[in-house]
Amino acid sequence: MDAGHSCEIVSFKLQYPGFLFPGTSQFDHNKRAPKMKIRALVNSVNPFNWISVGGKIKKEKPDLVIVRYWLPFMGPSLGTICRRVRKNGHTKVIALVDNAIPHEPRFGDKLFTRYFIKSCDAFLAMSHAVIKDLKSLGVTKPTAFSEHPLVTSFGEATDKISARKKLQLDENGKYLLFFGLIRRYKGLDLLLEAMGDARIKERNVKLIVAGEYYEDESYYTEIIKRNSLENNVVLHTKYVADDDVKHYFSACDLVTQTYHSATQSGVAKIAIQFEKPSLVTNVGGLGEVIEHGISGYVVASDKKAIADSIIDFYDQKREADFVNATREDKKKYSWNVMVEKLLSL
Repeated sequence: MDAGHSCEIVSFKLQYPGFLFPGTSQFDHNKRAPKMKIRALVNSVNPFNWISVGGKIKKEKPDLVIVRYWLPFMGPSLGTICRRVRKNGHTKVIALVDNAIPHEPRFGDKLFTRYFIKSCDAFLAMSHAVIKDLKSLGVTKPTAFSEHPLVTSFGEATDKISARKKLQLDENGKYLLFFGLIRRYKGLDLLLEAMGDARIKERNVKLIVAGEYYEDESYYTEIIKRNSLENNVVLHTKYVADDDVKHYFSACDLVTQTYHSATQSGVAKIAIQFEKPSLVTNVGGLGEVIEHGISGYVVASDKKAIADSIIDFYDQKREADFVNATREDKKKYSWNVMVEKLLSL
């Protein structure tokens, strides 16, 4: 819209059947007025709906449809809609691909993804790893890489003391943040094992975990108990509303992403938007975003390497320098770059 294009969003009215959805809510109940028209039309499990929605968009003849693709489960619905749309002979379809090959593979993944891929005219990915995965699936159509832009929808940062008061945290404490849905590949288990390091406990560093469990909670509570971390981990394991995101990022000193596997992560760009340094593991595209020792840490997926970086951050008082470097990084990730890449495709 800011680039002068007329845009609207076609969203889901049912994303997952209730028995397949691991969280507490599929809906964002934010009361803020949206900046553009949003139509909740798509039912991911109803083939008649796919045909109907595809037919509606086909008749409207938009110049471009950009489809977000993150999970093979969505391949049949999104692929059918795109096929219908393209029959108007006018509309081009570009897939914005988060993951071409999922982190947690299941039977039928490649079949569903290939069905979706064949319905698109071009592909844009936010990490080189995803481009490589698309090629491995036989994609020969145009592809482009664009950095994940800054996530600006969560508002502006507040000062650290105010944010900590809001979250009922110690105003003078040392806090790390793990943010987002809790799934095995995201490596919260690895981070908790690192938190068990005696040096971290001696320095009274605490970890805020903010996000819903999307798997068995007991796996993580057992690690906390085994490492005696009850006083070192602050569990806000619930759905985090958009309006509350700024409080968590503003309250922490360092954002952690200790993934076992990854393509790219929006969390790193939320951290940069809020001018917070990050500690990431060197998997997928995570290491492409953070400059080790300058704007944060890029380390091996190893609990000692993670613990060593946390100790270095506090003992060497890195926060101010890292924050300044993050402010400079912030200038690189404009939405205009992604818009230009999409239009070039």
